[in-house]
Amino acid sequence: MKLCMFHPLEHPMERGWVGRIDGDRVVQLAAQTLQSFFTGGGSAREHAVFPLDAVRLVAPVLHPPSVRVFEDATTFAFANPAAIHGPESEVRHRSVDDWLPLEVRPRLAAVVGVGGSIAGLTLFADWRAPDLSPPKDRDFAIGLGPVVVTLDEAPRTPEAGVRVGGEESLRARFDAFDWAAAHDLAADGTTLVPGDLLAGPALGAVGGIEPEALVELEVEEIGTLAQSVRPEVELR
Repeated sequence: MKLCMFHPLEHPMERGWVGRIDGDRVVQLAAQTLQSFFTGGGSAREHAVFPLDAVRLVAPVLHPPSVRVFEDATTFAFANPAAIHGPESEVRHRSVDDWLPLEVRPRLAAVVGVGGSIAGLTLFADWRAPDLSPPKDRDFAIGLGPVVVTLDEAPRTPEAGVRVGGEESLRARFDAFDWAAAHDLAADGTTLVPGDLLAGPALGAVGGIEPEALVELEVEEIGTLAQSVRPEVELR
């Protein structure tokens, strides 16, 4: 099942409504957030139906309780849960005068559901400013979306591509990742709650991204996460 947060184009909302994508339409579900949908057992009453081209998808988890980024199943680093950006959003970083070329690293992320288990996978754009020292190099933006694919339908080793300004810069296939081991490490000594994010290893890195660029991350079965890059002070 493909789940999302969305709003009709004529009725913008920051958080949006929970939806289930069914072909070329979105079925609204009676839950406030995807976290509450998962907490309710992964089922909810259906409401209105909208054409997919009449809605905008937003970040499936706008305010995750925590974000852990894994380079392998044995180690992780925390990332900024306040830095989430959804599909068709703007990634802003510094002003024109002190702009540093950005880098994006495509990852898959597991979304934690009821009982601390993994509920599904989504696309995770790990934005970096490589000229800055860690952890400030990664503190400003995380792309998330466009949908969450439940584990029963999620691909294990999907092919992914990155386009910058319409030109493909990276295409490769994700290796199989031990999500169970990563989950167990994250849960050791603490409690995982619905909406926590566990991001797997990066497929690679695309650097030298300048202001005004449109960056598209595409993963089969999950979709395309498109984000534009803007300086804090607009170009004139």
